[in-house]
Amino acid sequence: MSKALSVDLRTRVLGVVAQGASHREAAARFGVSAASVSRWRRLEREQGDLRPGALGGDRRSSRVEAQSTLILQVLDEMRDATIEELQAALGKRGHWFGYGTWRRFFQRHRITRKKRRATPRSRSGRTS
Repeated sequence: MSKALSVDLRTRVLGVVAQGASHREAAARFGVSAASVSRWRRLEREQGDLRPGALGGDRRSSRVEAQSTLILQVLDEMRDATIEELQAALGKRGHWFGYGTWRRFFQRHRITRKKRRATPRSRSGRTS
């Protein structure tokens, strides 16, 4: 996973730019991209701070979580439904989510969709 460049490096790069160097010159001198220098200047100008924002994390589950009560209600109505059937049922109500989104939703809520057959115990495992 990528890692944000340090605040110290950002400060030094912008210090050189403040002394009159162009973005490209400063970028070449410190081994960063000119686009990064531009983003850092804009960040400093708009927020007054050079610290990087948070990296990674879940950014899209809020959409499916907003419908969690509806999803759980549909699950109660359709106990034996497959993920594809649940996907279609919510799609009819105007909520479309991909298969992976469903899997992650079930994992977060500890809901299992595996259908197990009631089978007798194996006789070969017994020793009498």
